[in-house]
Amino acid sequence: MGLRINDVVPDFTAETDQGSISFHDWIGDSWAILFSHPKDFTPVCTTEFSAVAQLNDEWAKRNTKVIGVSVDGVEEHKGWKKDIESYGNAAAGFPIIADGGLEVSKLYDMLPADAYLPDGRTPADSATVRSVFIIGPDKQLKLSMTYPMTVGRNFAEILRALDGLQMSAKGVATPANWVPGEDVIIPPTVSNEDAKAKFGEFETIFPYLRKVKAPE
Repeated sequence: MGLRINDVVPDFTAETDQGSISFHDWIGDSWAILFSHPKDFTPVCTTEFSAVAQLNDEWAKRNTKVIGVSVDGVEEHKGWKKDIESYGNAAAGFPIIADGGLEVSKLYDMLPADAYLPDGRTPADSATVRSVFIIGPDKQLKLSMTYPMTVGRNFAEILRALDGLQMSAKGVATPANWVPGEDVIIPPTVSNEDAKAKFGEFETIFPYLRKVKAPE
């Protein structure tokens, strides 16, 4: 069975291009984004890693660490980062896990248990290793998504989802297409009296849909 929202994510120890890490210890008190790729030196993935690098300051503002996973080794990761930084014109300061044995990929249910990497493998051999996991400081899974190899991920949307998750941690929900600065939704489980005490004045659109200014 795969990981579900609010599950504590599996801990693991792995080698990265920045040394060995213990995943839960590495997360610490931060939010974390684990994003995976089928192979180094591949076109779509290079553009994606570059997009992540370009958002370095945005991740930092949100107390969020990012870490990549690829099935190649540490030395390949170090070489690939040169292309990533060249394409994105930004430093790729985040680590990339070397998952040659597919341990992390299987642990996070990104591949079947019997998956293996044949000699002369191609990205198609690990095609399903292309997922995103957003993890809270409590080490619980807050959001996951998986993409096919041919569709580049929208990291602006991943950043927006992270903002929504961090906002919802304040006891509210976010409507469709929400971006920071817009009104949020009061959950139906909160009574009108409690909502007024907690958030102040709010707008009632339907009895079950109430909007209020986003809490600070």
